[in-house]
Amino acid sequence: MDLLGLIPQFGNAAFTVLAFVAALSIIVFVHEFGHYIVGRWSGIHAEVFSLGFGPVLFSRTDRRGTKWQVAALPLGGYVRFLGDADAASATRDEGFLEHIVHAEREKELRRTMHGAPLWARAATVAAGPAFNFLLSILVFAAFLVFLGTPVEQPTVRRVIDLPPVYGPSDLRPGDVVVGLGGQPVETYADLGEAAARLDPAPVVSYTVLRDGERIEVPGPWPYPPVVGSIQPISAAGDAGLRVGDVILSAGGRPVTDFGQLVGIVTGSGGNPLPLTLWRQGTELELSVTPRPRDFQLPDGQFERRWMLGIGNMLVFEPAAERLGPLAALRGGVEQTWGIVTSSISALGKVVTGAISPCNVSGPVSIARASGDMASQGLDQFVWFIAVLSTAVGLLNLFPIPVLDGGHLVFHAYEAVARRPPSERAMKALMSVGLTIILALMAFALINDFRCP
Repeated sequence: MDLLGLIPQFGNAAFTVLAFVAALSIIVFVHEFGHYIVGRWSGIHAEVFSLGFGPVLFSRTDRRGTKWQVAALPLGGYVRFLGDADAASATRDEGFLEHIVHAEREKELRRTMHGAPLWARAATVAAGPAFNFLLSILVFAAFLVFLGTPVEQPTVRRVIDLPPVYGPSDLRPGDVVVGLGGQPVETYADLGEAAARLDPAPVVSYTVLRDGERIEVPGPWPYPPVVGSIQPISAAGDAGLRVGDVILSAGGRPVTDFGQLVGIVTGSGGNPLPLTLWRQGTELELSVTPRPRDFQLPDGQFERRWMLGIGNMLVFEPAAERLGPLAALRGGVEQTWGIVTSSISALGKVVTGAISPCNVSGPVSIARASGDMASQGLDQFVWFIAVLSTAVGLLNLFPIPVLDGGHLVFHAYEAVARRPPSERAMKALMSVGLTIILALMAFALINDFRCP
């Protein structure tokens, strides 16, 4: 066995594990902190705040009597409130009040999850998913504040690096694009429609406003086959493509427009596809095998396509405007809500068989995705954490016993029936919920190894 050959693989595996643990730990901490802080504000005492399960590696008890600990298995966490028989707050520890004198029992009972008012219990349970959504909103808002959003009129901030075949070019930073190939342009949608009416060519004519003057200048095709982004666990990522690579040919056919590349990949039938690409002045040869993916069409339907898992970019980096805090928060809410609605839609189509069950990922795929996104840079990794945080918040709201959503259903029943479910019913439903969760985890884990 070539032990030296295993070193890069071990390094990649270690990086993936570290990225996964970091992402999961942040999301779990935020989720559990939501339970903890709202519980505290509601008068419910937390005995233990644990990040991870199993043997305790580090612990500290604060002045309120809460034990904060880090455990050896970083695959989750929990908050155990006063009087809980378990970390899920499913049942009460009937023996915890035995040592307390009768006069103090009511006061102490109010500090427990099971003895607190219904509103306090419901708020504490709902706070976990709510804080996951809040994390996503704040991260997306921060991106809008610090990176901004493209201005409405196409404006050049920086022309991307391209091989000589796309020259000569006279596009410059600050140019405002008002026309392409003789067609008027006011928005980025107009730019795309104008390009669609032209035959792709390495050099086209732009009409720009420069220093108050309207002039015609040559510039590269607006949508060249450049790798603008790489999806995690994708054919492109596994083949070694990088953001910024310019694809010169695919399957032996030269490409000028990103749409041409899409057509070649879609028609590949999943066969290995040789690529010639340009990377920082050097031409490279790679082979990539497209993978089947469910592609969402503009009408919301899905279509099975062979894909590399890359996104394109404009020939220039658009000038952006930073949003104010309120506008950025609004944008963060919209992005988070978009993830929630698209996730629910996709899950519904998995259940009905409209799209492949391979769209349900397990821990191995999520770990790989964490490593892939971390390798693309801190900004991509932070963005991925925000997306994953939304997914975790949504999952926990499913009305399944054991999850927060199941507890909220119990609380809703109590609000209507004026009494909580019986202890026997609770135990039975929690067992059913645990079985469902284990089955879903097994299904997702099988997908990790079964799906391409």
